Amino acid sequence: MVDNAGQPSVSVSDPEAATAFDVVVLGAGSGGYACALRAAQLGLRVALVEEDKLGGTCLHRGCIPTKALLHSAEVADAVTHSGAFGVLAALTGVDVPAVRAYRDGVVDRLFKGLTGLIKGRGITVVHGRGRLSGPRSVLVESADPEIAPVELTGGAVVVATGSVPRLIPGIEVDGEQMLTSDDAVALARIPVRAVVIGGGVIGCEFASMWRSLGAEVTVIEALPRLLPTEEPASSKVLERSFRKRGIAMKTGITVAGVDRVDAEASGTGPTDVRLRLSDGGELLADTVLIATGRAPRTDGIGLAEQGVILDRGFVLTDPLGRTGVEGLFAVGDIVPGLQLAHRGFAQGIVVAEVIAGQSPAPVRDELVPRVTYCVPEVASVGLTSQQAEERYGADAVLTLTYDLGGNGKSQILRTQGHALLVRRVDGPVVGIHLVGERVGELIGEAQLIVGWEAHPDDVAALIHAHPTQNEALGEAHLALAGKALHAHA
Repeated sequence: MVDNAGQPSVSVSDPEAATAFDVVVLGAGSGGYACALRAAQLGLRVALVEEDKLGGTCLHRGCIPTKALLHSAEVADAVTHSGAFGVLAALTGVDVPAVRAYRDGVVDRLFKGLTGLIKGRGITVVHGRGRLSGPRSVLVESADPEIAPVELTGGAVVVATGSVPRLIPGIEVDGEQMLTSDDAVALARIPVRAVVIGGGVIGCEFASMWRSLGAEVTVIEALPRLLPTEEPASSKVLERSFRKRGIAMKTGITVAGVDRVDAEASGTGPTDVRLRLSDGGELLADTVLIATGRAPRTDGIGLAEQGVILDRGFVLTDPLGRTGVEGLFAVGDIVPGLQLAHRGFAQGIVVAEVIAGQSPAPVRDELVPRVTYCVPEVASVGLTSQQAEERYGADAVLTLTYDLGGNGKSQILRTQGHALLVRRVDGPVVGIHLVGERVGELIGEAQLIVGWEAHPDDVAALIHAHPTQNEALGEAHLALAGKALHAHA
């Protein structure tokens, strides 16, 4: 074991510093810093290379700031609808600078905590842009051309460079009216009339947030339904809720082109972007968000030169993060599969343990919980009904839907939705799909149920506190075990 407490920080302006490590991690997002922390915990000498801030996209442009903004939107909704709960209040406006300050405060506190944690573990942080100079070496260059590059070597190198917003060919992003999700997080105004291109997780979250804050919103999705990778029944509930909230949706449609128009001539106020649609229709907006997914950030970092196999920019690995090149690993959004911070985090831990000579269980995408933080929330883990039927056969799969109308806490919250269970006939539950307000908080238990291959009787025997939304999972499993006690099962 190596005691690396107090190990000094290295910058590219310090070429005389020690540059040999047990592990060099390229990228300090969720996957990268998790790998670095676990490796240091296991006694390995670790260098963490990052050209931006520690924490990566999730902390600074993704998960954390967007959820802070969504909470502000939730508060706005609570005020708007307070009369339904007997509270007299009125939403008189949204103080955008104050919302941004709240968001930034959350990010800053977490950033400081992460920075302190990494320092406390004795991890060497190397600031600059890194690229592979060999299978076990990383060349780090400063943004300052007068500072000499430094080459770091490691017993192992872990690539965790994350992802960037995916763009649409022919549509130019300007960061002011034509936005990526990175731009939208930093936007200093609330749109008046917004169009969101893409009805996946990112698109639905921003559409929900902007609507709660007063914008008119239209979502365009090329596939037949919103959240196309989720259970169809969840999409149906979400779409019904969006319509009720006044969010317009156009599914099965793509954007054929974008034009600039004169706002005064259009007669629509502050609107100067026209979107031409594949069905011949048009939409006018002052703000357009391109939310068509994220692309792996692998260009220009030397992967192909080291013999790493890439597929559409993604790094192909085995279940333990090994690239096929000795000593070179990859984790997070650059690996095909779910692009979720907690997946990358878990993969980072697994790879650190592999490097340290341990035998961890690999991360299985079907056991990674998924949450879309819109109104209502959509959460799931495991297989959809279609995936289960494809794997086990249609006759070997059962589904059950428990309506939240039978759940006391959901009635208190005035939310609608359901818990949909997918099980193998006479076998375990293989998928749980939830939709409704705050159901993201239920996904932990759902993950345990699916991950432990629990049978309905196993969960039905557990006692769930009353009144909680967790009771919905208990009641659903009672029903699936043939012990339904409420008519809504």
